[in-house]
Amino acid sequence: MNHRQLIAILRGITPDEAVDVCAALVEAGITMIEVPLNSPKPLDSIAKMRQAFDGKALIGAGTVLTPQDVGELVAIDGQFVVSPNCDVEVIRATKKAGLQSFPGVLTPSECFAAIHAGADGLKIFPASVIGPSGVKAMKAVLPPKMPVYAVGGVDAENFDVWVEAGVDGAGIGGGLYKPGEGAKIVHTRALALVDAYDQAFANQ
Repeated sequence: MNHRQLIAILRGITPDEAVDVCAALVEAGITMIEVPLNSPKPLDSIAKMRQAFDGKALIGAGTVLTPQDVGELVAIDGQFVVSPNCDVEVIRATKKAGLQSFPGVLTPSECFAAIHAGADGLKIFPASVIGPSGVKAMKAVLPPKMPVYAVGGVDAENFDVWVEAGVDGAGIGGGLYKPGEGAKIVHTRALALVDAYDQAFANQ
């Protein structure tokens, strides 16, 4: 199935609310869901969502810092790995396990180190530090087919600016979900983000 290049970052979500929030996101059109490993019982949340949305969404883990973390995700059939940093050992372990790898990068050196290690996409983080102009400058030297995601400082209101700078997608955390917020609120925000995404790429 085709997925919008939008990754919902559900930092702080609990297993009890994971399925309902995931359902709200999928219904709105966001089908790449990340549960950071510093959330409460993250592997339980991922396992529940994988079972409930198999074939309908890609479910993975964020804040993955070690190859051991990758192994734990593999054990519950997670599908992708997102990290805040560029750790070539984590990238290689992810690819060896057959999962998609989205490491965090902020400089051209980190970008190319991640690419050479086998990354499927680059997570520019925190994107707010270099802004759209910084992303545009790096895109000029990166392989054209390497997907670039902006994470940090991206929302529905400014999504078009980031797309103009050359991003292929984004990861959205607090702009979509904050711990304790219900599925209805998440659904409303997700609809706005999907609309901004679709309009921004339609105008390219």
